[in-house]
Amino acid sequence: MTEGTTSAAAEGGDTLSRLEQEGEIAADYLEGLLDIADLDGDIDMDVEADRASVSIISDSGSRDLQKLVGRDGEVLEALQELTRLAVHRETGDRSRLMLDIAGFRAKKRAELAELGAKAAAEVKNTGEPVKMKPMTPFERKVVHDAVAAAGLRSESEGEEPQRFVVVLPA
Repeated sequence: MTEGTTSAAAEGGDTLSRLEQEGEIAADYLEGLLDIADLDGDIDMDVEADRASVSIISDSGSRDLQKLVGRDGEVLEALQELTRLAVHRETGDRSRLMLDIAGFRAKKRAELAELGAKAAAEVKNTGEPVKMKPMTPFERKVVHDAVAAAGLRSESEGEEPQRFVVVLPA
């Protein structure tokens, strides 16, 4: 190995360790939250696409965790931000941690990927740009990825919270 390769490998290991540490901190924080709220749930940690990913799942299939998702994922988004703040407080670094509860975000990702693919197909058929409804940053990212996978390009336009995706011809 050359010196540059060794350095890059060490840096990759450091990144993985840092992301695993973020996951551990987030899991501890969320475990405390579940205890306070008297909710049952298991915590699953992973590293996906250069960010820590933490999921709260329940074997009982109870609707209790739905309280932590809220309407259209609003509570989930707030809990994700609180969890990121808890990680930031411990590490001093900004976190890009993703939180999923009861599979809500995974299901939403699949729906948005399909929506992005349909918009891309429409643009291919008509040759005209398609403007989509306003979305959260997470939602826009999933749509941008689906459009790119379909071989087209997309842009975000507007100001938060009315920022939306425009799918453009190739």
